[in-house]
Amino acid sequence: MSSRVFKLISEEAHRQKYGLEMIPSENYVSANVLKALGSILTNKYSEGFPGRRYYGGNEVIDKIENYASDLAKKLFGVPLAFMQSYSGSPANMAVTMAVCQPGEVVMGLALSSGGHLTHGAHLNFSSIFYKAVNYSVGKDWKIDFVELEKLAKKHKPKLIWVGTTAYPYKLEYKKFRKIADLVGATLVADIAHIAGLIAGGVHESPVKYVDIITTTTHKTLRGPRGAMIMVTSLGLKRDPEMKAKIERAIIPGIQGGPHNHQTAAIAVSLEEALKPSFKRYAAQVVSNAKVLAKELGTISEVHLILLSLTNYGYGLGYQAQYALEEAGMTVNKNTIPGEPASPFYPSGIRLGTPALTSRGMKEKDMVKVAGWIKRALEEIRGLDLPKEQEKRKDFLKEIKEKLHKSINLKKIRKEVEAFAGKFPVPGIQ
Repeated sequence: MSSRVFKLISEEAHRQKYGLEMIPSENYVSANVLKALGSILTNKYSEGFPGRRYYGGNEVIDKIENYASDLAKKLFGVPLAFMQSYSGSPANMAVTMAVCQPGEVVMGLALSSGGHLTHGAHLNFSSIFYKAVNYSVGKDWKIDFVELEKLAKKHKPKLIWVGTTAYPYKLEYKKFRKIADLVGATLVADIAHIAGLIAGGVHESPVKYVDIITTTTHKTLRGPRGAMIMVTSLGLKRDPEMKAKIERAIIPGIQGGPHNHQTAAIAVSLEEALKPSFKRYAAQVVSNAKVLAKELGTISEVHLILLSLTNYGYGLGYQAQYALEEAGMTVNKNTIPGEPASPFYPSGIRLGTPALTSRGMKEKDMVKVAGWIKRALEEIRGLDLPKEQEKRKDFLKEIKEKLHKSINLKKIRKEVEAFAGKFPVPGIQ
C-alpha cells in the first residue's frame, strides 16, 4: 500500500467535507457508484462491442454494457445508446468524425459565450480538422438566434452543436431544429451540464428535436467520470447508417478498449437517476441555484450561475477564485460575454449548486452561502488586474500573499468549515 497516496486522498477527503464545492461541473457520487468504479472490472480488456469483441472472456462484460445501454435508453427515451466513450470530449470527437469529413463546417457556441472547446474552439480538434464557425450570445447573455441563422445560411454547416458550459438559461431546442432544417445540418445536443436536469424533468429534453445527444455522466447526472452517445429516432430516420458510423468512430476511430469499471459505475448511477428521489434532487438543484443567483444579484434558470465581477473592478476572476478558495469555497474563474479583460484573467466566476444539493442543502442554506461569497468578494475590491501584461505575474503573486493573510477570509473559512462539516459527503466518513 502506498502510504503517501492514501495520505493525500485523506487530505482531499477533508477538503471536500469541510469546504463548499460550487464548480457546477462537479458533483458527489454515491457509495455504490464508488464501489463499482473501484471493482475488479478494471482488470478486463474488451475492445469491440457486445457480442463482437476482439478478446475472449467478455460474456459478463457484454451483459454489463448492454444493461447500461438499456438504462440510458429508458431514462432518456432514445432507441440507441453507446456507453464506451472515456469522457465528454472523446464522445464529441467521435460524433464529429461520424457526421463530418475533415474540412467540413461545424458550428457551435463560442467559448467566450459559454460554449465548449469541442464545439469549434480555437486550437481544439474541432477547429484544427474541421472548419469551425462560432455563434454567440447577445447583450442579454442569451443565444442570438438571428445571428445563428445568418451564419448557418452563409456557411452551410454539416453539424450544429447545441450545448453549453457557462450558460445560465434554459436552451430552446425547437429554434435550433428550425435552423438546422433550413441548411440540412445534423443537430447534436451536448447535454453534459444539464443531463441530470433533463432526467429529473426540470429542463426540456432535446430528444424530439435533435439527431444525436452526447453527455458526460459526472455532472448533474451524479455518475462517475465518463460519457454516453445517444441517437434519437429522428437521427436514425435521417441516417440509418448512424449506428455503424458512430461505432467506427469510437473504435478504431479514436480509442481502444472501454473502461468496464466505468461502464458499471455509470449503470449504477443510471439506476439511481430512474428513482423518484432523483426528480426531487434535480428540482432542488434548480431551486437552490435560483435562490443563490438572486442573493448574488443575478439570474439562473438551471444549475449554474455566471457572475460578473465588473462592479468590483477590472479583471477580477482570478482574484475572486483564489479569495473564495481561501475562504473554503471552490468556484472557477470564467469569462463573461463581451469579456473586457482577458480569457486567462477574466472578469467573472462560474458557480453552481449540484454538489451542495447532493449533500442535502436547501434554499435557506443558499442564503448563508451567498452571504459568505459576498463577504469574501469584498476582499478583492480594488485589486484590479494590471492592463500591462508584464506586470501581471508579480501582481498576482503579491495578491495571493495578501489574500492568504486576510483575517476576514480566515474568519469566513472557519464559519464555512463549521457549516459544511454538518452535511454528509457520500464515501467520506
